[in-house]
Amino acid sequence: MTQKIYQDCLAEMFSLHRFGIKLGLDVIRHILDNLQSPQDRFSCIHIAGTNGKGSIASGLAAILQSSGFKVGLYTSPHLIKFNERITINNIQVSDREIVESYQAVKMIPKIDREPTFFEFTTAMALYLFARSNVDWAVIETGMGGRLDATNILSPEISIISNISLEHRFYLGNTIAEITAEKGGIIKNHTPVITGVTQKSAVDVLKRIASEKSAPLYRLGEHFKVRRNKNGGFSYSGIDHQWNKMKTRLPGNHQVDNAALVLAACEILQQKNVPVHLDTIRNSLKTYSWPGRLEILPTSPLIVIDGAHNLMAARKLGKFLKQEFSQKKITLVIGILNDKPFESILESLLPYCSRAILTEPDIDRSLPPEKLVPKSKSIISDTEIVPDVASAVKHAINTTPPDGVICIAGSLYVVGEAKQALIDLGMTN
Repeated sequence: MTQKIYQDCLAEMFSLHRFGIKLGLDVIRHILDNLQSPQDRFSCIHIAGTNGKGSIASGLAAILQSSGFKVGLYTSPHLIKFNERITINNIQVSDREIVESYQAVKMIPKIDREPTFFEFTTAMALYLFARSNVDWAVIETGMGGRLDATNILSPEISIISNISLEHRFYLGNTIAEITAEKGGIIKNHTPVITGVTQKSAVDVLKRIASEKSAPLYRLGEHFKVRRNKNGGFSYSGIDHQWNKMKTRLPGNHQVDNAALVLAACEILQQKNVPVHLDTIRNSLKTYSWPGRLEILPTSPLIVIDGAHNLMAARKLGKFLKQEFSQKKITLVIGILNDKPFESILESLLPYCSRAILTEPDIDRSLPPEKLVPKSKSIISDTEIVPDVASAVKHAINTTPPDGVICIAGSLYVVGEAKQALIDLGMTN
């Protein structure tokens, strides 16, 4: 197989973006029926929510793999290479497997409309997981839940991380409406774990879970965490008390994400899946999730975080304040046009000494000129470097060795920045 065939497949897949986002299950169900229902050939955990899905998914995949299972992980978006979206035992599927799965899905006769990009890639992932005989797959929703292409699954556990206002055009204008969409992944008699805190959201999840006779386990009620001064935490769970726990992922919010992972492990134990405490503890300490509060020990120090919505930006702002209050921080930021850019800038810029505004190579990005007035109202030292790679290089060249560079605003910015850092020999 030539590299050209692989690149041609990717080009054809990405061209599906022109069909936009269409929520519904008819097309994905038709494709999977014609692929002999690959989603029914392994056990799975299904994860929805506004933030934290990838951290939770990768943590559970790491624990299951360390427990001796063959594990598929499906997440989005990718940062540098498409294959990142589909991994088996923490290894990206090969270019050949991408081509073969693409061709298998493409051969399915069309029905009333073309599949969207996400429907197509979801089918590819499920096909590859079944063909590789994975024992478990941990699968993250794309948008919402009820009508998301991944919601053809019959999971062993459903997880809803948290809820904030996002994708209002598709999911609704209130927390309750958005929760109803994300709560659509709850299945009959299937345990659901959540970190949702807002009363309106909790009420919606309680109603859906009751209607489906699905046991509902809530962070703060059925399981809790107590943070320790050394950065670790204690977990008071559904059935267990686990002390001296620690997650490798930085950020206070990652302790809450870890709590959802641990609650899922307790449910797995209830189902007689052999995941043991030592394995859980060691996996939490060692797994990683690139591009989300990723800290590179470079000079100057570089912090990379997607911070692609307001909730994530606020969490990043708190982290910068807690960890680097004595440092001069250069913020390299680009934001997409469907995000509340002024509020995102307000969440980050007060902790920074200067801003470099940039723009990822995607048609949904905001021109950096649009960010200038708000940025300058908070930090006078604001400049534009339109190309992300050039912005990263400029930040490195003009930030003192004892300073900090924070790259944020979009996972697309993060992906281009990581590629630039690879090209500069600063990471691999």
